[in-house]
Amino acid sequence: MTSDPGPGPVPAASGPRGLDLERLRGHLDRALPGLAAGPLTGRLIEGGRSNLTYEVGDGSSRWVVRRPPLGHVLATAHDMRREHRVIEALHGTAVPVPEPLLLCEDEAVLGAPFYVMEYVDGVPFRTAGQLAALGPERTRRVVLGLVDTLVDLHAVDPEAVGLGDFGRPEGFLDRQLRRWGKQLAASRGRELAGIDELHGALGRTLPDSPAPTVVHGDFRLDNVLIGSSPSGTGPSGTDASDTDRIRAVLDWEMSTLGDPLTDLGLLVMYSSDLGLTDSPVSTTSGAPGHPAPAELIERYAARSGRDTSQVAWYTAFAWFKLAVILEGIHYRFTLGQTVGSGFDRIGELVPVFIEHGLTTLQEG
Repeated sequence: MTSDPGPGPVPAASGPRGLDLERLRGHLDRALPGLAAGPLTGRLIEGGRSNLTYEVGDGSSRWVVRRPPLGHVLATAHDMRREHRVIEALHGTAVPVPEPLLLCEDEAVLGAPFYVMEYVDGVPFRTAGQLAALGPERTRRVVLGLVDTLVDLHAVDPEAVGLGDFGRPEGFLDRQLRRWGKQLAASRGRELAGIDELHGALGRTLPDSPAPTVVHGDFRLDNVLIGSSPSGTGPSGTDASDTDRIRAVLDWEMSTLGDPLTDLGLLVMYSSDLGLTDSPVSTTSGAPGHPAPAELIERYAARSGRDTSQVAWYTAFAWFKLAVILEGIHYRFTLGQTVGSGFDRIGELVPVFIEHGLTTLQEG
């Protein structure tokens, strides 16, 4: 599982903030005897803005640990049990996910519930510059593969994989709007022009949802690992199309059963130009060869058979949801409860997302 370079591995004597390696080793030895062979080292994997992700190794093997953020935890948004459950259910389906190894709900170990999963080699492309290094042809293949993976996810039968009770699809969109309104209220420390107007307009124009599916809730390019590198080199004997495939879909903290077009709307949003430079939250839309949002919508519609005529509503909802998420991150930053870099500029992005949401909903 490759990500942005972060601090080097930290030995068990200390461990990065939020990860007590000595306690973790003790728990692993009890729950999975023989898994770890040597002293543990760990590092925070940079790039995440919500739950914390760490790479842990023993000198010969590597794993990934996921836990909630430090302080001001909204339980509904940082449920490790749900995140672990959906990965466990999808492992072995057409949807590529890391193998889950362990769920620990004993907060005495790390101070919060956490789970451990396999380490998957791959690259999360977070910026247009990173993606551009692949070249136009490979960039196009990677992004279209993202759409195809989303179609595969929405084709999974929830009952068949044990997720029939993973959510309440009835009234999903209305409940989502109310939920994100409550999330906003819980993390609101300043006035935000237009956000109440956007929330109200979305509520007055709710579309009729298609048949429910498992939804990811945060589906975008930097939440998947691509089996290639910016240099274009891949494993010996494989071609570019093989090394450019999605190796793992990550960050399932918002997953549930619901309206699949919410995932599509989010993907369209992240494929749009934010009109910002040097932003801590960016899209990859500026990379040469990146398909336009309209092509992504058409490909999803053709492969899934779903009606996408109301995608503007879903895209506007995605702008609103991200505005709320970013405001929550900004709120934790003001309280000194964030770990990592780039949080100091999150707050200035929130009005941009609100404006895009209003424009998308008004112009369709």
